[in-house]
Amino acid sequence: MLGEIFFLLIGLVMILLAAEGFTNGIETLGRRFSLSQAVVGSLLAAVGTALPETILPIVAIFFYGGESAKDIGVGAILGAPFMLSTLTFFLVGITILVSYIKKRRRFEINVETHSTKRDLIFFLTMYSTAVLMPTVAGRSFSIAIVIILVGGYILYAYRTFRCEKSAGIEHSEVMYLWRLIRKLRLTDAHNPHIILIFLQVTGALFVMIMGAHTFVKSLEHVSIRFGMNPLLFALMLAPVATELPEKFNSIIWTWEGRDTLAIGNITGAMVFQSTFPVSVGLLFTEWRLTGMAFFSAIIAITSASIVFGELVLRKRLSPITLFLGGGLYLIYAVVLVTSKI
Repeated sequence: MLGEIFFLLIGLVMILLAAEGFTNGIETLGRRFSLSQAVVGSLLAAVGTALPETILPIVAIFFYGGESAKDIGVGAILGAPFMLSTLTFFLVGITILVSYIKKRRRFEINVETHSTKRDLIFFLTMYSTAVLMPTVAGRSFSIAIVIILVGGYILYAYRTFRCEKSAGIEHSEVMYLWRLIRKLRLTDAHNPHIILIFLQVTGALFVMIMGAHTFVKSLEHVSIRFGMNPLLFALMLAPVATELPEKFNSIIWTWEGRDTLAIGNITGAMVFQSTFPVSVGLLFTEWRLTGMAFFSAIIAITSASIVFGELVLRKRLSPITLFLGGGLYLIYAVVLVTSKI
């Protein structure tokens, strides 16, 4: 058991370190092409930080046989939007509260309401379609749903690029590989070459896939040892282990008052997680959402709807509304535990 937990942690560390390198490379690419904060937050950073929990179900479904591996894949797919729309929103709200207590900022959150509403509209539409339509129409419409989801994300990306004006990128971390090369005095260039950016991004992706292999194999064994349904075990553990550390970007940005980047990183990841990973689940698993799995999807949709409703009705977003995400997460955890007693 200890050995399995050790390799579980090793796989997790590999995933997170690789995700950091990938995101750093993607953000460097964004700076090179002078993209806006909203584009970097909702698209590049969101996709980059969403990769660990996207790679995880893909590896589980395609490279491991058996129902338990597919259950882990489906659990990881469902867990990401569930955790993003509940626990991550809650942590951002808590960060604002702590900052207010320390007199670093006012008790408010300043976001670009237009881009945030756009993200939530796409998430609610895509994720509701993926969750509810198979239940009503059956699996015979899976391919049609996948076309809707992938087409929806392409439209979302197009509208994000088109609607946002370049305003500079607040995150300015130097690309890691380029920093190393400069320390070794192998270059005196002022900016990293596009090939160097490509090498860091692809290398990080390779390490991430290897880490996902280790994580999935260990997670399968640990869930069996605990006698827990692999789907529910992955739903609760996988996104907290892979998504939450990466979303500390949003917490740091909130602490620094960069609310547009912070919320865009979360809502952009929600849109991505409700399209491509879900499409993999629809095409290559049974995608039978029942019981607590279905309940987790309803919780995610409910939490996002509450945030969207305030943006529409009040034209702003309150930290108190973000606290509700934590309450919904707690409700789910209590129902899950009591249903097992």
